[in-house]
Amino acid sequence: MQQIAEWIRSKNPELDREPGPQDDLIEARLIDSLDFLEFIYLLESVSGQVIDLQQVSIDDFRTLERIEQRFLTQRTEEAAR
Repeated sequence: MQQIAEWIRSKNPELDREPGPQDDLIEARLIDSLDFLEFIYLLESVSGQVIDLQQVSIDDFRTLERIEQRFLTQRTEEAAR
């Protein structure tokens, strides 16, 4: 999650803190349409899985908490096995 939070901060230099787990990243415009594909590539890199845009919704990217649940929890569980 740290890598994702750092990416968000790098795209939003005016942000004076890391985004919180429940901050609405879309509503706050911390992830915009111009950077969305780059963000998807980052998530794919961090999660180790391909993200099929036909299988996700914008709500899957709305908060750091939801991103972790949707894309990173499975990876963490697999690593623990």
